[in-house]
Amino acid sequence: MTGKVRCEYISWSRFYRLSRILATIIHDSGFKPDIIVAIGRGGYMPARIISDFLHIMNMTAFKIEHYRGTEKKPVALIRYPLSEGVSGKKVLLVDDVCDTGDTFELAEKHVEERMQPEEIRSAVMHFKKTSSFVPDYYAVRIFKWRWLIYPWAAAEDIGEFIKQIAPKPFTIEEIRVILARDYSVRLPDKVLADILALLNS
Repeated sequence: MTGKVRCEYISWSRFYRLSRILATIIHDSGFKPDIIVAIGRGGYMPARIISDFLHIMNMTAFKIEHYRGTEKKPVALIRYPLSEGVSGKKVLLVDDVCDTGDTFELAEKHVEERMQPEEIRSAVMHFKKTSSFVPDYYAVRIFKWRWLIYPWAAAEDIGEFIKQIAPKPFTIEEIRVILARDYSVRLPDKVLADILALLNS
């Protein structure tokens, strides 16, 4: 992703609140998964919170690569597949965001092939209108597209934006102004300072 793009920063407290909302929606639906499968890397955090609220101890994960930083790859690829099957189980597949739907479509196929489950349902915090895949559960529906910056990927995403700034800014205040103007991003001062310190080390 290059150039100016509208973004939204998701704080840790908001992420936790959305994960709780999602867990409540799943609980109220009556679906009781035997195992939660997180799609890495974005699904690790919400899957863990959901497993806590739903009291589901069985949890595993596999990684799909569709983005490196903010750059989208042409095709979603499975990097670290599931190691073994759980035949006949009810599976809840979890990710942070459903943007195009490509990741979920590949993930469901992979889970069906590896685990031979009785049932698969999908859950995501943010479901974008641009997605061709419709998850079973979501906390927020997004109708106006924007890039979502989750707290566990802030350094990665913001670092990429900063690298693209030309001419190179000299002060943290200049960077703060450019991020707000070009990306609609307003980070807490400490978060931005930490990102810059690590970026320049």
